[in-house]
Amino acid sequence: GDKKGDKKGDKKGDKRGLKGPKPNRKQRKADAKDKAVKFANMKAAGQDQVSMTKEAAELRSYELRKKKRKGLLKRKEASLAQVLFPGASPEEYSDREPVPAFVELVESKKTQLPFEFYDLPTCPEPAEKIQKRFRQRRNMGSRLMGHKLQMAPYAFPTKVSKECTPLCVVEVGGKKLRWLRKLVDRQYRVHLTVDQLPVLMRSKELNYAVRGYPVGFKAPPSYTGLKEDEFYLYNHLKFTITYREEPSEFEGVRITGFDVHPVSITHQFGDEKIDLETNLEAANKKDGWSTCSPGGESPVNEPETYLALRSGATGESMKILYSYEVNWIDSDIPWADRWDVYLVGSPDDEIHYFAIVNSLMIVIFLTGAVATIMIRTLKKDIAGYNEMQTLEEAQEETGWKLVHGDVFRPPQNYPMLLSVLVGTGAQIGSAFFITLLASMLRMLNPIKKGAALSAVIFLYVLCGGVGGYVSSRLYKFCDAKSWKRCTIATAIAFPGLIVSMIMVLNIFLTIVGAATAVNFLTIILVFLMWGCVSTPLVFVGSYFGYRADKVEVPTKTNQIARFVPETPYYAAPPTSVLIAGLLPFGSVCIELFFIMSALWLHQLYYIMGFLMAVLMILVATCAQVSMVMCYLQLCVEDHRWWWKSFLNCASAGFYLFLYSLWFLSSKLDLVGILPVMVYLTYMSMISIAFGLMCGTVGYLSCFWFTRKIYGAVKVD
Repeated sequence: GDKKGDKKGDKKGDKRGLKGPKPNRKQRKADAKDKAVKFANMKAAGQDQVSMTKEAAELRSYELRKKKRKGLLKRKEASLAQVLFPGASPEEYSDREPVPAFVELVESKKTQLPFEFYDLPTCPEPAEKIQKRFRQRRNMGSRLMGHKLQMAPYAFPTKVSKECTPLCVVEVGGKKLRWLRKLVDRQYRVHLTVDQLPVLMRSKELNYAVRGYPVGFKAPPSYTGLKEDEFYLYNHLKFTITYREEPSEFEGVRITGFDVHPVSITHQFGDEKIDLETNLEAANKKDGWSTCSPGGESPVNEPETYLALRSGATGESMKILYSYEVNWIDSDIPWADRWDVYLVGSPDDEIHYFAIVNSLMIVIFLTGAVATIMIRTLKKDIAGYNEMQTLEEAQEETGWKLVHGDVFRPPQNYPMLLSVLVGTGAQIGSAFFITLLASMLRMLNPIKKGAALSAVIFLYVLCGGVGGYVSSRLYKFCDAKSWKRCTIATAIAFPGLIVSMIMVLNIFLTIVGAATAVNFLTIILVFLMWGCVSTPLVFVGSYFGYRADKVEVPTKTNQIARFVPETPYYAAPPTSVLIAGLLPFGSVCIELFFIMSALWLHQLYYIMGFLMAVLMILVATCAQVSMVMCYLQLCVEDHRWWWKSFLNCASAGFYLFLYSLWFLSSKLDLVGILPVMVYLTYMSMISIAFGLMCGTVGYLSCFWFTRKIYGAVKVD
């Protein structure tokens, strides 16, 4: 009961202060201990966490207590609704008012190819328009991800329970039937939402809750006694909607839960002829079915009456009657806690803390290494170099001082390519940083599908100025002449690569008819946005970059390049590149697992603060690794550090791709060639972007490092 009090208190501007003094630390500890014991006993007694009873809700709330905190430093208690959907307010419905139900994509973890609900042989889409207050504008991200708001064929008037209601009859045969069997075989699930709550299948006995319900199920020969696997279709849905009424707090009804229990049943058809694909509920045709009649028994899953997906004896199409029933149940779970059940069993935040501590260890170790180099070695070297007045002494000296006349010689190989890569990396990095900042400040809601993707695309475009500026400053330093070509390449190279990869993938997706197949116009739109908005911005950035003074360096460059002696294996590529890439990748490795699970295993990921911390750690690691490697190279008198400093860190992208291959083989059971192709295409895009970002950080920090150390040496 006190939770409700808390909620009310929260609503009316914390009134808890009036109840008496705040409990001190000792009391709080004792309370926490009592709670831990109480809930441990409940668990031992076999209390589940997923049903809509008060006990289950309390246990859920206790298990998720660490996730229900808001704020960076002062972690205030909050409900999950506030954490996941900042600013969302509950919808209230009056009696008999229709509650909008929408269908989402039909998707499977075994393939990454979702389909639209109305691609399946189901009842036709209702003709009515979506009410204004539930309409959502389709943003660019949701278009690219294939999300569409479509009304479900079921009707849910508030607090109106329905018995078995026939919905429509569909005829399925030939190709469509084979496709439906394939969907069942590949474990596709249908996702519906009511009042923004995704539908759940929950089992109190097995203590689990999963989103969506399967299209059907497969039975092995040992079960059916047939020669091969038999596929069955779920054609009757039992919906349970839990709601809460508190006339003292709010008017109307708030929806707090939405469950489904799918049933496969071969309905007995009557004698009269039925028009196919008409909405029987709207036409008020209820009789004629012995298995689904008003006042009759509710259909249940019985092996004798399962609906098998096979054509008739002579190959005629099978007729499927779709039906559903709705049960409204009053419950006293508050609206703010209705999201708890969706996160039961998701990994705890502690793992993220461990991940960050693990990465911080790497950073501290590297900072130590860099500090040692900067202070001890360099101080000693510089003091030594500056004391040597006579020429003879100077000639016997070896080490990084000797290459002072060559270290700032502009890169001889492909200076334009290097400038373009660094510029693009800077643009990606700044876009990523601003996106994270926006979602930490709650300007972006990471759970709203498509909003985050649109934001990344728009911000990448708007950061064009950064890319242009960085690439032009470097290109000017290289004394190169064709600056227009460099600017255009910075503007178009990366977007062009990504768009062409998506185009190729899109051809295959369209052939299969997947929902993620993007309309050709959208791709052109994205490219035009990149071309017409990003390019001028890159030009503006590069205009300022070329106007700025040339980057000043502390030493003069000799006329003739110095001979580079043979370098030891650890300071020369490919060894140095492979060694250096491991550390930046290692620092983000654990967090990566959660991001990949959210991308490919349909889990929720909403902890942007952690992601920001990991990004900072990644930047620090890249900078330090590249400085250490650079110092080692200069010590063996190798002055060609430009490309090496970029590649040393960019190889983290290569490791990311290897990681994604491991993830594919161990965590995803993808079936077929196309799903694997989709996965690898997207992962290679992400790896390229990641590599460019890391390489840029490495390159820029090396440039700073060399200017710093050579600026401290007296050179004749």
